[in-house]
Amino acid sequence: MSRVLACILPLLALTLVSCGSADDATVSVAVIGEEDPLTGEGLRLSVAGQLVRSATREGLVTLDASGEVVPAIAERWIVTDDGLSYIFRIRNSDWPDGTPITAPAVRDRMRQNLAALRGTSLGLDLAPIAEIRAMTGRVVEIRLTGPMPGLLQLLAQPELGLERGDTGAGPMLAEPAEAGVSLAAVPPSSRGFPQPEEWQEFYRTVLVQVAPAEQAVAAFDGGDVNLVLGGTIVDLPYADTGGLSRGTIRLDAALGVLGLDVMRDEGFLAETANREAVAMAIDRDQLMQPFNIGGWIATTRIVAPGLPDDDGTVPERWIDLEIEDRQARARARVEAWERASGEDLTLRIYLPQGPGADMLFTQIARSLAEAGISSQRADNPGAADLVLKDRLARFAGSRWFLNQFHCRITEGPCSPGADALVRQSLTVASRTEQASLLAEAERLMLAENLFIPLGAPIRWSLVRGGLDGFNENRWSVHPLFDLAERPI
Repeated sequence: MSRVLACILPLLALTLVSCGSADDATVSVAVIGEEDPLTGEGLRLSVAGQLVRSATREGLVTLDASGEVVPAIAERWIVTDDGLSYIFRIRNSDWPDGTPITAPAVRDRMRQNLAALRGTSLGLDLAPIAEIRAMTGRVVEIRLTGPMPGLLQLLAQPELGLERGDTGAGPMLAEPAEAGVSLAAVPPSSRGFPQPEEWQEFYRTVLVQVAPAEQAVAAFDGGDVNLVLGGTIVDLPYADTGGLSRGTIRLDAALGVLGLDVMRDEGFLAETANREAVAMAIDRDQLMQPFNIGGWIATTRIVAPGLPDDDGTVPERWIDLEIEDRQARARARVEAWERASGEDLTLRIYLPQGPGADMLFTQIARSLAEAGISSQRADNPGAADLVLKDRLARFAGSRWFLNQFHCRITEGPCSPGADALVRQSLTVASRTEQASLLAEAERLMLAENLFIPLGAPIRWSLVRGGLDGFNENRWSVHPLFDLAERPI
């Protein structure tokens, strides 16, 4: 039995016999999640699906272990002075069947990807792309309607990976395993790179499986996997159980949104001032205390503070009020509504199942109780007044945050006025004017109080000591190919 097969077979029960250290031939990765087709063809990818897609179907550019944009199918690029044109030179490389990768093929596949992404939040992010054209056999140009500093970051997303037929250009090939997939490096020569003798010795096989958080942590603690990825606040307490002496808990300083979506503007939540009362009552400074997380960034804004296009005109809210004063004001609005309606106020809140979600709900409910609001845990999003939104940013721009609440994709009430301002920002040439329009859109969303921001999302991993190819980064992106490369 081969070494790889010997490692794969026991993965079925997540109790595999360890296949050696991270310096040996295999790196075993458990991605937290439910049962999932790792090589699925759709656009709605899980964390594990994104990892495998990125490893097997690279785009023009990709992200490295530090979250930096690096060349992939494009070997280099230039940006025109006005920021409206990105020109990429395609690497002299081949598809897996030996067919050369050409600029017309890249153009066609990119157009297909953009068409397929219409109606999604990523499609909204890519809206400034006006045209994709092949300038020569190996040069592709992307033209924009307005400046878009986050374009390269978006082009590195797994949904923008390129393929021919049903196969990508690597840098890895996936083969089914008993409980996941086995990924091996594509020969460097097919990717347009010099190929040394016995090049396989420079790479390790990466075995990827999906498992619930508790099982993934148990497998790591037992020495059966080298790396656990995909942890969120929902399952963070699992990382604090067991010995874990052979590895380290690693937290990404992630960029994104964590908060509560208002799912229905009726009853108490029909009035903007009442929705503000809910947002005002939550004590964000105490929210993460049970999790013992240092450096967590709380916010009352929709857009993460301090982004490159943040013009500084949207402040944090209620900064002149102590939490007790905020909760007292909220309580006055609750009492007024209860007198007028003759009802006792209870809000139904949906969070996914998990010990971290239980702790978060307890903290939120405690704050709301100080404002006279009773909280009840909803069984599903459809039965809830408020639903947890927990998403990672695709690029560091205000537009990404605002697009998460676009009327075209949200399931709850929305702000057509804010959408119109974001749409207007796509065609202005001045970055200053663009930032001003986006700030105005955020102010409008905040005034309508259809989302209750809490702070930055939480993402964690478990990393075996001595494992190379893993770095924390703000995107919480941990490429499998970087794990496959042996340290030199």
